[in-house]
Amino acid sequence: MRCWKILIPLVLICSAAAAMESRLPFSTVFRGQDQFNRLVAKAKSENWPALPIGERTAAVGQALVGTRYKHFTLEIDNRIESPSVNFQGMDCWTFFEIALSFARMLNEPESNWTPERLLHYIEIDRYRSGECTGEYLSRLHYLEDWLYDNDRRGLVEDLTRSLGGRSVPHSAREMSVGWRHYRYLAANRSLLGPLARMEANVSSRPLYEIPKNRVAGIEPKLRSGDVIGIISRDRNGLYSTAHVGLALRTNDGVLHFMHASSPGNSGRVIVDAQPSKYLYRYRTDSGILVARPLR
Repeated sequence: MRCWKILIPLVLICSAAAAMESRLPFSTVFRGQDQFNRLVAKAKSENWPALPIGERTAAVGQALVGTRYKHFTLEIDNRIESPSVNFQGMDCWTFFEIALSFARMLNEPESNWTPERLLHYIEIDRYRSGECTGEYLSRLHYLEDWLYDNDRRGLVEDLTRSLGGRSVPHSAREMSVGWRHYRYLAANRSLLGPLARMEANVSSRPLYEIPKNRVAGIEPKLRSGDVIGIISRDRNGLYSTAHVGLALRTNDGVLHFMHASSPGNSGRVIVDAQPSKYLYRYRTDSGILVARPLR
């Protein structure tokens, strides 16, 4: 992607053998206690739990504006895969994911607003069928795979087709091509075969996009907190997800694209232009997909 794309006392991770439990230090899987505490205080003072899930997600996202961009925030170990949160630096994926998971946590009593509980909701969101097995490929690495899995489980609704999305030729190969950039893959080349099979499975499903020349027309139907995935087209005419952020409708009624912008741009979480205008900055950006959080 362009922007690089259980209440428990500690995060418990199943080993590959599934017979033993391995742990990563809490300081590895959770960073930014002060920032977390600030969000909790803001959630209480502004009564975020009273907001619908989408508006709540957008409120958390707005509170994260200014957070610095950090590449590969999910690559935290060579072998053990674990739910993790880093408030000190985010990429586009972890930005929307933290905002959504924090918003979901607020459905619980205030006594459960803890880092451990946030990690629980991250696990539900980030991993296939909501379960981290401790294996790298239990993670939903591609946004289109995340959308398929989370829609299937009733956590979000894929609105892309109902908003006029069309099917486009699809290829999910970024990780196979750039495997050296991924810590887990570089340390465990035996994962490359299973990775390729996972990518083939993702690529076999239809990918729908709302073409960028139609996005302005559907913006009035989008709501704060909707997940907006940016789709790009390569020189071979194949389409793939390239970036992701959240919709934010400001008080003046204008819809904005809120996202973690890479160091080549602002290098921060920002509230950007309208999605329809953002798409025309990059020649390869072809359109969007849209997911609406349901719970």
